Amino acid sequence: MFKQLRTLLKKVINEAAESGSNDTTSMHLAMASLLCEVSGADHQSDKREDSAKLQLLVKLLDISEEQAQQLLLEAVAKSKASTSLYEFTTKLRALMPNERYDLIEAMWAVAYADGIIEPMEEAVIRQVSDLIYLDHLEFIRAKLAAAPKNQ
Repeated sequence: MFKQLRTLLKKVINEAAESGSNDTTSMHLAMASLLCEVSGADHQSDKREDSAKLQLLVKLLDISEEQAQQLLLEAVAKSKASTSLYEFTTKLRALMPNERYDLIEAMWAVAYADGIIEPMEEAVIRQVSDLIYLDHLEFIRAKLAAAPKNQ
């Protein structure tokens, strides 16, 4: 009986260890997808927003530009196929508060990249902020931090 229990525990521990790296990958994809959701909220493609997404992913996730480009390719497809933000945000509730703030600030930076904050962009960011339990004060602080300094 103890042998079976030990085997079962080893299996559970190994599965947890393997899913840990998978969780990180799915969290990164969720973050990238949310940046795509913001840039696509106004139904217009803008090179400045695309560039901002790439640079923000490199900074936010501490990955190479090539990795960020690959992640964005997957994220664009995932974002187009999604029916709600909930499928992305449920994975991100495990983030630390400062990581949640950084994500929202990055989303604001993407929205500001083309020089115009569209109402749908703000709505997406507000909804994500609520879904990942970011305080409204932090939501506003992130918006102000991401705003271009010449405004």
